[in-house]
Amino acid sequence: MQFAGRHALITGGGTGIGAATARALATGGAKLSLLGRRREPLDAVAAETGGSAISCDVTERADIERAYAEARAAHGPFDLVILNAGIGDSAPFQRTKRQAWDRIMATNMTALFDGTQLALPDLLDGDDKRLIIVASVAGLRGAAYAAPYAASKHGAIGLAKSLALEFAKTNLTVNAVCPSFVDTPMVDESAERISRVSKRTEEEARQALAAMNASGRLVTAEEVADTILHLCRPSSRSINGACITIDGGTTA
Repeated sequence: MQFAGRHALITGGGTGIGAATARALATGGAKLSLLGRRREPLDAVAAETGGSAISCDVTERADIERAYAEARAAHGPFDLVILNAGIGDSAPFQRTKRQAWDRIMATNMTALFDGTQLALPDLLDGDDKRLIIVASVAGLRGAAYAAPYAASKHGAIGLAKSLALEFAKTNLTVNAVCPSFVDTPMVDESAERISRVSKRTEEEARQALAAMNASGRLVTAEEVADTILHLCRPSSRSINGACITIDGGTTA
């Protein structure tokens, strides 16, 4: 029960990496606040982990403020904040609409700014606090046909590293985790888009995405959650400003 009494807040906590992280932290005794837009999957994970399901649109700062207040009322100040909510899309750059750019940046970048700034009063008060940003290997290199997504993830990594330096002398560490293609609903959506514009089935599209990982398989959400769990442990207090890849060697 290494996280007993610790309050962990997870955005995008109803599916994929967020849900897997919630399960892992619950096993360690953490008190959980799960934020997300869709209530049904949040409620399911909350029932499984004993956490609180809190509806929240992370693209609206006022909604984050309201959700954070609800989370604090339920479980007290934050100890571990995992900013995991994210979206993706793919299209040739010249066909990418400004609305698509704005939507991706609002979720993948601006929500990190708001989510971090509003959590900092808790994270800078007390011992052994953690902020973990779920980025992507797309933040470490280019990504053809996914320029807005890659740009947002470069920004996420830059934010994590900058905050790590700014708060290096405090009890807060800030790190990014960078998975490659993970077996989550986001990959399901990507496979559906590929299938729609090509002659491939969705399963063939999933296999094509898996083949883009050097291992030839999709990373599991549990593998990413295990890395997040490690960063949350007291023994990881000297890991700060790191960008940890979980990609089967893709960026080696």
